[in-house]
Amino acid sequence: MKRNTWQREAVVAELGAVAGFVSAQALYARMSDAGSTISLATVYRALTDLVGEKAADSLLSPEGENLYRACASDGHHHHLICRSCGATAEIDAEPVEAWAKKVASAHGFTRAQHVVDVFGLCADCSLS
Repeated sequence: MKRNTWQREAVVAELGAVAGFVSAQALYARMSDAGSTISLATVYRALTDLVGEKAADSLLSPEGENLYRACASDGHHHHLICRSCGATAEIDAEPVEAWAKKVASAHGFTRAQHVVDVFGLCADCSLS
């Protein structure tokens, strides 16, 4: 684990204050707007470290941008993410787990890993 610096603690605190996933640039903008002197490079480094320590989730948006959020679960999990407001829900995806193992095995693969994130519109955004 990396040592706790004020910059790292600031990133952890701001990431925890965001509902759902956020880009490093958006997190940096929030911090800058609040008066922080942290650099964008430091935000990226802190987020990379947090993901490596499993203290943050990371995913690739449909637009190809890395998004981050404070991790709410310890183990492997999946998300539903609203494309409009960024609301996120962790989902149980046991059928996906079984399917991934079956497909990997059928092709002679072992120790397969996968990432499944489902993007759509949440109930509130669907009404808009």
